[in-house]
Amino acid sequence: MKFSICNLGCKVNAYEAESVASLLEKKGWERVDFDEQADAALIFTCAVTNTAASKSRKMMHRIKRNFPECAVAMVGCYAQIDDGMLKDAEIIVGSSHKKDLPQYIDEYFETKKPVRVLDDLKDTPFETLSADGFDSRARAYLKIQDGCNQFCTYCVIPYVRGRERSMAPDTAVKEAVRISKDYREIVLTGIHTGRYGREYGVSLAELMERILNEAVNLERLRISSIEITEIDDHLIELMKTNKRIARHLHIPLQAGSDEILSAMGRPYTTDEYFEKIEAIRKELDGVSVSCDLITGFPGETDEMFARTLQFIEKCRFSFLHVFPYSPRVNTVAAAMDHQISPEVKKKRTSEAMQLSQKLADEFRTARLGNKAEVMCEESEDGYTKGYTSEYIPVRIKGVLPHGTMAAVRLSEYRDHMMYGEVINNETDTIV
Repeated sequence: MKFSICNLGCKVNAYEAESVASLLEKKGWERVDFDEQADAALIFTCAVTNTAASKSRKMMHRIKRNFPECAVAMVGCYAQIDDGMLKDAEIIVGSSHKKDLPQYIDEYFETKKPVRVLDDLKDTPFETLSADGFDSRARAYLKIQDGCNQFCTYCVIPYVRGRERSMAPDTAVKEAVRISKDYREIVLTGIHTGRYGREYGVSLAELMERILNEAVNLERLRISSIEITEIDDHLIELMKTNKRIARHLHIPLQAGSDEILSAMGRPYTTDEYFEKIEAIRKELDGVSVSCDLITGFPGETDEMFARTLQFIEKCRFSFLHVFPYSPRVNTVAAAMDHQISPEVKKKRTSEAMQLSQKLADEFRTARLGNKAEVMCEESEDGYTKGYTSEYIPVRIKGVLPHGTMAAVRLSEYRDHMMYGEVINNETDTIV
């Protein structure tokens, strides 16, 4: 039997998709590319925006059109919404019981009856999944947290992922040790990663400290995303003293005007946000700070957006992830007055992305001539591609073994890409 997987969501989705793939392969299933004929196609859906939901539906219809005999499983956040638009799928599994997908697929093939698993998520425990294969042969993800209690006015995630819950600390450390035998870099990920371990009386920094002590093969530990309110002194001190932690923090901002932050239900002001990242930079010299930004939130005036761009420049981010606001079912913001037109949202998104590129160019150019450790991920056209600790993408001349850390000199920056040359760490000369 053959299966294919398409992941349309975040790093958490990617981890869950690879975990399910591992379970199917252990049962003897063969994985094929998503555009190939398969007995079952698994689509890990996303519900963050209308565009993401639309892509999920399009992928389902594409499989139905190209491979009519293929059983389609729609999985995850958008499937959990259960809006009736995925009824053509043979299998629908929401935000729980993903580890039982192989069983549900077998059940469908035995009975030929649709399978629907959409639990109430109020008291759902953390579902421990174990992934073995990742797109990158160098970097692996470890999902340590799920769910969110914050209920920002624009966000559907608390409704489709449920409340905050964490992987047990001993289990998380054991998984990290296991993964580190094959992968040199681990990315800790979750829906609200910075709130890890609260039900166990354990902080994210304490977990990271244990992982670094026990996963001796691990060369780099990275945090996927963390809220500004969750970066404590322990985490900063740990990053300061342990160079195996990536020098990059992705800290969602969402808006650069206090009026919009308040309307979004975000738990900080622009002054508080800026004060914190400046304190972080004071302790972690050269750290890369990036952020998420939502454009065109209801009520955002041209003047507010202009202030947002000014604030972003003031923060000196290394890059932005920019999303036009998308009304989501059941959220407070969807019913707000003064919704912004698609044309204005598109224009503001374009302006923010242009600023992101400008800031990225400035951050990277300032590091020309520096030495860096680059995790080698893939080779193409005579170059090896990878990322520095600060999450700068680098192309290194030559083909280097995947999954190894290369010492390089950042030698050239052109067409928005950094180029590096391998050096001998002892002699500091180009190899």
